[in-house]
Amino acid sequence: FGRMKPVIVVHGGAGRIFKEREEGSRAGVVRAALRGYGILKQGGSALDAVEEAVQSMEDDPHFNAGCGSVLNEKGEVEMDAIIMDGKNLDSGAVSAVKCIANPIKLARLVMEKTKHMLLTDRGAHEFAQAMGIPETPEEKLITERSRERWKKNLEPDSNPEEFQKDLGTVGAVAIDSEGNVACATSTGGLSNKLIGRVGDTACIGSGGYADNHSGATSTTGHGESIMKVVLARLILYHMEQGMSPEMAADTALDYMKTRVGGLGGVIVVNNSGEWAARFSTKQMSWATVKDDHLHHGIYAGERHTKSVDEALASESEGL
Repeated sequence: FGRMKPVIVVHGGAGRIFKEREEGSRAGVVRAALRGYGILKQGGSALDAVEEAVQSMEDDPHFNAGCGSVLNEKGEVEMDAIIMDGKNLDSGAVSAVKCIANPIKLARLVMEKTKHMLLTDRGAHEFAQAMGIPETPEEKLITERSRERWKKNLEPDSNPEEFQKDLGTVGAVAIDSEGNVACATSTGGLSNKLIGRVGDTACIGSGGYADNHSGATSTTGHGESIMKVVLARLILYHMEQGMSPEMAADTALDYMKTRVGGLGGVIVVNNSGEWAARFSTKQMSWATVKDDHLHHGIYAGERHTKSVDEALASESEGL
């Protein structure tokens, strides 16, 4: 035990983060990373750590997941989430779920309590009820901002594509002291999407993938592009060929851009604890904790570093 130094990396979505939301996005990813690391530090599993980190961002209205999710064409919240265990390649996912606060928790239950990997819509809803997950009234998940944006996108001269630039999926990857890796990803999807649209997040190999033999990754960005290249699995493939996490991430993102014109971002950890947070969009909020140091950034090339103790102290003062 204690062979491996635990590492967690989180992202709060790739795209364009508007100035007035920057502070909240930074604080949100830092909080999520510290929470996940707290679990790893006590000898907890990578699986528990990524679930905790993602839940923290689902509960944060700054992110397009859980509370704060964008609305579909009918003005409803439909959410997707996935979790994966690198030890045995078990995975659980949900898609198009409504009226629950934490889709990532439901994905974990799908993995552990069913023989299936993906439950959708009504079936996911019935399963949530069977598991005793309380229903959250939809208005509790809808923020003023999501409603405003939905209205804007309904205007005849609007261009919803313009608003897709801040895509805001959330995700986490981790390696624990046992050397197990895991990933988790959760999203509200695309603003004003068609009812029943499911993007990359719920799809194994696209929204996330974890395998102890190579590492784990969680993706964010234009879902349809990510699905076309099966981005998460592609990154791990490059690592299996001997690339570093950073190189693998850049190579895969570059391929997605040149081949299908898609932009996105990824977080990666390999099975020896090296990590990367890379993106082809303007911005991506991310944070990582390794060796009791917290690193975080939003812009390309930006990285702030402080000790975990220092970070936790400013956390408790409420940043």
